[in-house]
Amino acid sequence: MRIVEEIVGKEVLDSSAVIIGKVKDVEVNMETNQIEAFVLGKGGISEGLGLSKGETIVPYDMVKQIGDKILLKSASESI
Repeated sequence: MRIVEEIVGKEVLDSSAVIIGKVKDVEVNMETNQIEAFVLGKGGISEGLGLSKGETIVPYDMVKQIGDKILLKSASESI
């Protein structure tokens, strides 16, 4: 999917604009072709070498905006 290729590698920022990781993979519902979640890696040299196992799953409904970077909603916006 072209959209997935464009999203993988983007930095993800929390509502305070703090980088929490980079998109490593995208979970897509193949029946509806809708994005369900992003899988984030921590980044850095160990991530590039495949040594980092720390992953964070971010549900798509937590995303506020996608541009050059992905911005997440604040806790109050997601309620």
